Amino acid sequence: MESIPETSTGGEHPRRDLVPARMLNEYVYCPRLAYLMWVESEFAHSADTVEGAIRHKRVDKKAGVLPEEGQETDKVHSRSVHLSSERLGLTAKIDLVEGGPDGVYPVDYKKGKRPHVPGGAYDPERVQVCAQGLLLREHGFVAEYGYLYFVGSKERIKVRFDEELLSLTMGSIEKLRRLAASGERPAPLEDSPKCARCSLVGICLPDEVGFLNHAVPDVRPIFAGTTDSLPLYVQSPGGYLKKDGDLIVIEENKARVGQARYMDTSQVVIFGHTGISTPALHECYRRDIPVTFMTYGGWFVGHSVGTGHKNVLTRTLQYKASFDPGMCLRLARKLVAAKIHNCRTLLRRNWKPLDGEESKAPADLLKAMQGDIAQAGRAKAMPELLGIEGNGARRYFQYFHRMISPDKQGRQMGFDFRGRNRRPPMDPVNALLSFGYAMLAREWSVTLSAVGFDPYRGFFHQPRHGRPALALDMMEPFRPLVSDSTVLIAINNGEVKPTDFVCTAAGCNLKAEGRRSFIAAFERRLSQEVTHPIFKYRISYRRLFEVQARLLVRYLAGEIPRYPNFLTR
Repeated sequence: MESIPETSTGGEHPRRDLVPARMLNEYVYCPRLAYLMWVESEFAHSADTVEGAIRHKRVDKKAGVLPEEGQETDKVHSRSVHLSSERLGLTAKIDLVEGGPDGVYPVDYKKGKRPHVPGGAYDPERVQVCAQGLLLREHGFVAEYGYLYFVGSKERIKVRFDEELLSLTMGSIEKLRRLAASGERPAPLEDSPKCARCSLVGICLPDEVGFLNHAVPDVRPIFAGTTDSLPLYVQSPGGYLKKDGDLIVIEENKARVGQARYMDTSQVVIFGHTGISTPALHECYRRDIPVTFMTYGGWFVGHSVGTGHKNVLTRTLQYKASFDPGMCLRLARKLVAAKIHNCRTLLRRNWKPLDGEESKAPADLLKAMQGDIAQAGRAKAMPELLGIEGNGARRYFQYFHRMISPDKQGRQMGFDFRGRNRRPPMDPVNALLSFGYAMLAREWSVTLSAVGFDPYRGFFHQPRHGRPALALDMMEPFRPLVSDSTVLIAINNGEVKPTDFVCTAAGCNLKAEGRRSFIAAFERRLSQEVTHPIFKYRISYRRLFEVQARLLVRYLAGEIPRYPNFLTR
């Protein structure tokens, strides 16, 4: 009897196309869900999947051995049994196999309560246990029925392998194999109650896709799941991160100065020469926690992940589109127009009038920026679009200082902004802007990698060694909404002061305390909830980045007619 992992896919494994019994369950439940999980290697935990994993702990521990074919035994009791069959094209991990000399039966554990429906259970669960029974038969055992054990109600439901169920199971195997071979993702379910508790709803985006295709009238608030985890920032020059059980321990000069639980950490951000141990790094990889590296001055260097996202189809779509000049121009026009639109909105909302002035931004400025937006949407070539983007940026930064609150003497609290400069920034406001953009580029690079994109191949920004072009593309509409807004909040609320900077002829940089204050303001901004202008549900900027990235996947795959940029009013 041979045994291979249930989800053995990818690489050049000779049995990579065997259908996992677990995927049959998903296919009967929702073909799109099975495709996303099996073919595209997408997965996301929910409260249900975490609870299910906890309740499976006992049966996941291998115990007992199935007798070999022809070997007689009085009693069979074996846990976590892996079986496969080339003839059936099927593989499974069976929670429990019980029986005796007259036959055996599989027992599949389910976390919930028994549903009161005909047949004792729903078809997805019945098909899964039937597939396990077929594998037992293939290996020489008599298996006429199986059981579903519902942990929530502590009940066993007998499932007979009758002709109807066998036909449904074998048909589902063949249909799933054909679906995987087709390379065509099934359309999402429309207004289905199944979506509400699906762990992949934030990846599938069924209502969002349906709404953009005019297939559903409203979008239910079942977008990417919220999380309480937050980034861990470490900027001490003598800092070192170590693993201690479920904790990330922060040491400074070999003295313990802080700690954080892995489960509460969404990413680790390291500044300067702060070090991290191999065990701590490996644990981050195991838990899909990216580790980001920044220079001590705040420049984004790069980030490290484990094996990375397995969905090569997303990157294939990305690369194909990036070599299509027409596609690149269409996406770039929308991104630049969205950026100028959001810059205009920020100026209009935050304009600080001087004595004797009207309390709102000049009408001619707003009209000129509206013209920039229209020109960006009509640009016929990338050089023309770059010129329009540059004109819009100059106009915006020419009046950026009018969003900084003047003090009683009319001076700008020590933050005298005379225009945008960088590499290096020469004044405190430019230092904050550059640091904010580096933070935003880091956040988008991590998000894009998690979704399956290559952050370094873009559509508007051209590839250049070490430059995350796609991250720079996607962050364009969010520069004013997240980075610039954080700069204004930090200055106007007095969270960052002129004394928090070191300014020399070589440039201007934040001190450690000022950087800490700005990071706190930046994280608050990412956690702030806004109303999505298209879907109308409330969502944080942090979750919004993921939704926008996944909508880009759906656009490149041809599932939605356009990529919907985020525009504020």
